[in-house]
Amino acid sequence: MSSDYKKLGIKKYPRLQTRQTAETRYWRKFKSPILVKEYAAVTGIHFSPVAPFDFAVTSSARVQIYSQTTHSVKKSISRFKDTAYSGTIRDDGKLLVAGDASGLVQVFDLNSRAILRTLEGHKDGVRVAKFSSLKTQVLSASDDKTVKLWDVPVGENIVTFDEHEDYVRCGMVSQENSNLVLTGSYDHTVKLWDARAKVCVATMNHGFPVESVLMFPGGGLVASAGGAHLKIWDILGGGRLIQSLSNHQKTITSMCFDGSYSRILTASLDQHVKIYNVQDYKITHSVKYPAPILSIGLSPDDTHLVVGMTSGLLSIRQRVVKTQELVNAQRQTEELRGGTYKYFIRGSKNLPGSDDLKIESRRKKRLRSYDKYLKTFQYGSALDAVLATNQPVLIISLLEELIHRDGLKIALGGRDEDSLEPTVRFLMKNLTNPRYSSLLIDISNLILDMYGSVIGQSIIIDELLSSMKQKMRDELNVQEKITEVLGFLDTLFSSSLKI
Repeated sequence: MSSDYKKLGIKKYPRLQTRQTAETRYWRKFKSPILVKEYAAVTGIHFSPVAPFDFAVTSSARVQIYSQTTHSVKKSISRFKDTAYSGTIRDDGKLLVAGDASGLVQVFDLNSRAILRTLEGHKDGVRVAKFSSLKTQVLSASDDKTVKLWDVPVGENIVTFDEHEDYVRCGMVSQENSNLVLTGSYDHTVKLWDARAKVCVATMNHGFPVESVLMFPGGGLVASAGGAHLKIWDILGGGRLIQSLSNHQKTITSMCFDGSYSRILTASLDQHVKIYNVQDYKITHSVKYPAPILSIGLSPDDTHLVVGMTSGLLSIRQRVVKTQELVNAQRQTEELRGGTYKYFIRGSKNLPGSDDLKIESRRKKRLRSYDKYLKTFQYGSALDAVLATNQPVLIISLLEELIHRDGLKIALGGRDEDSLEPTVRFLMKNLTNPRYSSLLIDISNLILDMYGSVIGQSIIIDELLSSMKQKMRDELNVQEKITEVLGFLDTLFSSSLKI
């Protein structure tokens, strides 16, 4: 029984470094930034979780609601006694909560802008004011080192956490469990609290004053940002550090997820926004801004990127979404219904486990035309077939295979004007390519040796061979000059080291 024929191996060259990745192209669609001048530094940005995804911008002693459609102010809430902080819209888009530098927490009706509740209890400025996943509760954190949960309908404090030893500047309530509260403080710690037991159940030392925290869907992982570091912690593993990233040059002030929770966006005083892939925590893109950044927000539909800066500038970048993209997104979010085609093919892409019994099926190899010729040792026909593909890497791979088989002379021999012309034209086109030049110069010399005696019998071949010969001379002259320059540089560097 004869052994199976092995297909032609395609030569692989190192990929050239390029910035035009699919991820880069995606984030570069957030273009045509609109710059709006606010009254003071923009300390907070929060998008409404419901359409039309308007966003709240906190600056100075007011919170302004911007329209995502027109990028203009729809409403302005300025009923604060001091500087406002952390304007946040509730999940249903009907209420807004914000803290201020006097220690008050106020809940507003977004339609009438009326104050529905004023929550008093903090002794210093409230930098964090957010709704709980339980809509009737509000979380607040203050520079008085305390964290409080409030019952909004009653207007009373439910529980107070006071184990932090410095300002508490960030915090959130778990979306899966309204009893779990995550906070970060300038005492360098990130704490997870249980409102039922009224105690801290996990403490993680970030190592720097903590400016922002995020909780991943499911609650198993949390992210903390402070100093120039972004850290990922495993809560289920007892608060174990699983990743530490330091890609910013200055303090990270804010961060957020994208709509699918597959990317983390970090904003920093180094004027950059960096996007991380949560699969491998590598940076996929970076955006430069004209001033240090204090706050960042990305709309739930991933169409608007809004950044607030220390200079009072508000940058709004919009990504134009095609209709087909919306249709595809809607299809992906549709639940599988019994009886549909998608229902029957579910799980078809799942890979087998290590202990699964897999029945292998041997498929007959389909050979390309050049492989068929190689298999039957028709080297000339194989060369003609691969030249017709016009793929340089494939042609180079075949030439190297022919050299390995001692069949290059056989493939090039006995050719007339028409059959020799494609080979010579390929050599002419790629002779000076650094990847192929060493091989093609040798093949060009071989062709000149083989057909030098018949020069003058074909005008086309004469012109091509003459041009190829001149091109080879030019390339050799360039290589000689480069060698001279390298030798000169080596001498120069050697003498400078001795000095």
